[in-house]
Amino acid sequence: MKSEELVEEKIYKSMLGTEFKEQAIYRMEESRKRVLACLDLVPEERIWEQPNPALNSIGNLVLHLCGNITQYILTTLGGAADHRNRDAEFSTRGGKNRAELKAVFDSVLQQSIDRIALATDQELALVKSVQVYELTGIGIILHVTEHLSYHTGQIALLTKLITAEDLGFYKGLDLNKKHQ
Repeated sequence: MKSEELVEEKIYKSMLGTEFKEQAIYRMEESRKRVLACLDLVPEERIWEQPNPALNSIGNLVLHLCGNITQYILTTLGGAADHRNRDAEFSTRGGKNRAELKAVFDSVLQQSIDRIALATDQELALVKSVQVYELTGIGIILHVTEHLSYHTGQIALLTKLITAEDLGFYKGLDLNKKHQ
């Protein structure tokens, strides 16, 4: 390969890394807005309510998201100490009110988004161990993005069950409109 081709390939890969990070951040921001909106809609006394023993409360799901995102992004990708207690994310039955849950969730998301934005192409390609997995930086970010989206959907469903309200996530958008 000529040196010009190598330079072009390096630029192309860097552009892909930038695009990947921007899209992941976009989706994380989208989920953040939805989770925070749900927390605002649900009555305070119902945030920790489990519909049945097989389901988690909204509070448990928020704690779980914070633990997962911290472990994957801030610890594994970012190098922070790992203090996660995954079992406690599900066994907790209260203790944090709406404002506290919103603050911790928002803080974890912002720190993670900031860390993703700073990730280098080398960090995106580097394989790291997290839980029982060996993942590249891209794999770590992809896991967090889809995991956050998955549980955001659960939180939205629980919110609709509790409030019987349309959450308005797509209010004002014509999703039937075709792009030309």
